[in-house]
Amino acid sequence: MMKELKLPAIKKTNKVSSYWKAEWKIVLLIVITGLLYNGSMQLGPILQGRVIDLIADGEERADVVRWILIFLLTIGVIQCCRCLKRYYVRLFANRTSASMRSIVYGNIIGEDITQLKEESTGDLMTKAISDVGECVEGMRKFTTEVFDTGILMSAYFITLLCYDIKLTLLASVCIPLAMLIAERMKKFIYRYAKSYRKQLSDVSEQTLENVENQLLYRMHGVQEIKSEAYDDALHSLQGKAIRANVLENSLQPLYKTIGMIGIVLVVFYGGQLVIQGVWTIGRFSAYLTIFTAFSVKVSKAAKLFNSVQKAQVSWQRIRPYLKPREKEAQVKTPGRREQVLLQVRHFSSGVIKRADFEVKSGQIIGITGPVASGKSTIGRSLVGLFPYGGSITVNGRELTDIEATDMSQYITYMGHDSQLLSDTIYNNITLGEEGDVSQVLEDVCFAQDLASMPAGADTLVGASGVRLSGGQQARLALARTLYNRSSILVLDDPFSAVDVVTEKQIIENLRNRYADCAIILISHRLTSFNQLTKVLFVSEGATTFDTHENLLHTVQKYREIFIAQKEGRDAEAE
Repeated sequence: MMKELKLPAIKKTNKVSSYWKAEWKIVLLIVITGLLYNGSMQLGPILQGRVIDLIADGEERADVVRWILIFLLTIGVIQCCRCLKRYYVRLFANRTSASMRSIVYGNIIGEDITQLKEESTGDLMTKAISDVGECVEGMRKFTTEVFDTGILMSAYFITLLCYDIKLTLLASVCIPLAMLIAERMKKFIYRYAKSYRKQLSDVSEQTLENVENQLLYRMHGVQEIKSEAYDDALHSLQGKAIRANVLENSLQPLYKTIGMIGIVLVVFYGGQLVIQGVWTIGRFSAYLTIFTAFSVKVSKAAKLFNSVQKAQVSWQRIRPYLKPREKEAQVKTPGRREQVLLQVRHFSSGVIKRADFEVKSGQIIGITGPVASGKSTIGRSLVGLFPYGGSITVNGRELTDIEATDMSQYITYMGHDSQLLSDTIYNNITLGEEGDVSQVLEDVCFAQDLASMPAGADTLVGASGVRLSGGQQARLALARTLYNRSSILVLDDPFSAVDVVTEKQIIENLRNRYADCAIILISHRLTSFNQLTKVLFVSEGATTFDTHENLLHTVQKYREIFIAQKEGRDAEAE
């Protein structure tokens, strides 16, 4: 069995330095192996020059072989340090990526629903996946190049100075120019990278939208138009990707050329020193090899600057979702069969000016009203999805004082969208748990439907329940709600695709078998409201809370809706 990856605790998750501090043990190993590898790279050319001199001077074969073995052993040790350093850098990157993704995911799902609605799904996906990858890759490159470029260039430069100070300074005069050009280019890299990341988010959003609505587009004959728009978005993405990536990579030959200009001086003056007898051929070879490697590293350093700028774009995009998460308080939650009392006082939200009602275990209350009256807003506010005014308490505890992760222990919510998974009927109900689903299937009148399916509870429902009828989807979603129920059930329009007879039977089952729960039924259909304890009627911002019979006698609008629906059913029956 694979060992679970234990991630470190990071106090300031929105600070880059915190991730290096959190992995200080791995970073320490990177420093040690990095210094051993990059700090001793110049030993290779030095020993190589020593071997060349021994051969040129005609030294004994035993001495030559001995120095060759020293040379090979040194190279072997250096490369082992390189392998270890790369391993620890990759380990640091992988763990940091896992930490960032976990924090971003936790903050996204814990975000207020109104704030999440301000961002598109595609943008959130890009931030949670692509931007984290870009950011971590920038951190990995920085960690690598601090040693492969910074330490190595310093070691090379000091070694070159030991050989000849004047020649080294003259030959290196063009290197700062390459670094300056790279620094000047960072604003262009940042701008193009930012534009590319934004377009990538837009394409992700369009991809999701096209997949979800392909049937709608096909039925209305706009599929070709949508495809052309998608192709245009992809073409734009391609252009911005070229500007963001090619610009950076195309500058590498320029940086390298500028850095290598000094080779001309090294060959000319170094050759003169050999002719004058000041340097041996081996010394000249060692100097030339080290300087060449030193010059090549200039382009790597310049590329590092540009890579950091690209990573900075991604960092700024995900930083709001890297804010530290406070430790969530553990609260005592009511058991599924514990008596519960939900009280709503002076509630206001959106179009609703005021609402007052309560429900306790064993009761079923209905919430209804004309279209767009705000009844669904009440339901979503009860589970903390929408902000509200006034007070909502569960057994005396204010709803806003309950942690989001504990909300499901108090209230189970079923939205009007079935939101079925592309999985079996069983897994759609249990959501990964193990248990008997036969009772809840019977409670929602699904047992007969299941009997006609050869695979039974193992029947695949397809993406979003496409293999089921609308009524079957609604009842399966209700079965899931009942299986995972808590003390309060909020059901938003669960019977919109269910016939009247089935609706009455399900409500009767809820009354008889779920007396340990307080149930709130949101519906525009008043067919079975005479079975409910009380009804909250919402109209033009005002609300009335009373029994179904009293509302028929005292509220004209409620009576008109009921009569219109009844006459519609009678007409259908004829």
